[in-house]
Amino acid sequence: MHISQEEAFARIRLLRSPHVGPVTFHQMLARCGNAVAALEVLPEMASRGGGKGQVASRDRVSEEIANVRAAGARYLFHDDPAYPALLAEMGNAPPILTYRGDLAHLDKPAIAIVGARNASAAAVSLAREFGRDLAEQGRLVVSGLARGIDAGAHEGALEAGGATVGVIASGIDIAYPPDHADLQERMADEGLVLAEQIPGTQPQARHFPARNRIIAGLCAGTLVVEAAPKSGSLITARIAAEAGREVMAVPGNPRDARARGCNYLIREGAVLVQSAEDVAELLDSFTGSPRSRFREEAAVFQHLEPEMDEEPAPDIADMLSAAPVAIDELIRASGASASAVQLALLELELAGRLERHAGGRVSLA
Repeated sequence: MHISQEEAFARIRLLRSPHVGPVTFHQMLARCGNAVAALEVLPEMASRGGGKGQVASRDRVSEEIANVRAAGARYLFHDDPAYPALLAEMGNAPPILTYRGDLAHLDKPAIAIVGARNASAAAVSLAREFGRDLAEQGRLVVSGLARGIDAGAHEGALEAGGATVGVIASGIDIAYPPDHADLQERMADEGLVLAEQIPGTQPQARHFPARNRIIAGLCAGTLVVEAAPKSGSLITARIAAEAGREVMAVPGNPRDARARGCNYLIREGAVLVQSAEDVAELLDSFTGSPRSRFREEAAVFQHLEPEMDEEPAPDIADMLSAAPVAIDELIRASGASASAVQLALLELELAGRLERHAGGRVSLA
């Protein structure tokens, strides 16, 4: 789908405006028809929610676009034909990504390989083997360009002459960790590097879960090679499970803390795999109903978009607190229509008074 330069600029400006995240962005586009119109009504909607509703300045967006070009990168919008279909299925998929490399790689069947940054030498070697063997099968190896398991998986794919994608938590012009600058550059030349953050952004803790959802969203399956409990790799596995994708794990020595996360996943229903052939067997038979049973509870609410002439449901703010609550529970409790509740939540979010959580839950900010 081709969009005008004016619309592309407006989309970037909308997404960079305060309190506008992926869900809000998509709802604003659905409500207004395009980003140009959305920018016009944003201040008024935020005012109804009790806030000011600032819009990102044109100068700020112009500077960002110049920095993207200077980095040799380009923008990928959510409705571009090249945007990966599996990622688009995620309710909070990034509306805009920046990239370096060849988007044609995204046409290949993708597998995420993730794990510990401080992984054992044996686990890094195994990740490299998985990356190499899966790339030789014609699969796209996806990871996060971190030390340890991520780097091993990327390097294995590159050794096989296959395709690999690095999803980074920084701006497209930032190499993190710095010692992976050469690896990131090679991947931009031979594979693909994706970023959600604006150029110049140094990675912060809150960026990594957001990065992990992209890794999981790109792929039909996520393989965890070695990971500690409560690690970022388990967050990626949980996101993959919530999206109905396969979750696989390599078992490890229970005395090694770095393996306990994988053993936990297997105990909770992830599929035990020991070779690329095991992974291929699962992914080749994947029809949208994964054999892995690792699951987290998720809301069943359907994300209906508010209609243009809809009135927001009253008193929704009074029903919220700092404790997250499912949107479908708000609909039942309020007695209002789903789209009216969504419109009320949209106005509260634009005003900076609402925070969205995983599983379709919201709370007061």
